[in-house]
Amino acid sequence: MFGNIGWGEFMVLLIAALVVLGPERLPGAVSWVTKSLRQVRDYASGARQQLKDELGPEFEDLQKPLSDLNQLRGMTPRAVITKHLLDGDDSILTGNFDSPSTPSANGSGSSPGGSTPIPPRPNMSKPLAPGEIPPIDPDAT
Repeated sequence: MFGNIGWGEFMVLLIAALVVLGPERLPGAVSWVTKSLRQVRDYASGARQQLKDELGPEFEDLQKPLSDLNQLRGMTPRAVITKHLLDGDDSILTGNFDSPSTPSANGSGSSPGGSTPIPPRPNMSKPLAPGEIPPIDPDAT
């Protein structure tokens, strides 16, 4: 629960509580907070157990989508798009169409469109040197 709070932040909170509550009320406030947290945790585990008892085997069917949602919460938006919408092929996001794509669900190693990728032109593979004029393709103009 307090995994994101370091010792420095904890000490700042403790000093602030000491200033706000004073030394005579601080122990009572700490014990009240711990009792309340323990009671909330007991209520949550009791509700989970009651739900598990009432639903029976369907509880696991309900739990699977929730675990998938928790997994998505930890992923970046780009990873979610790549995994679920593009079947793991991120060439459209990276612009790297020349590398072979990952095998799709049907087992073929082709790109999602079904066509084979176009190999790069040999004279276009290296960057231009400073001051060099780019080549002109008369067919494209």
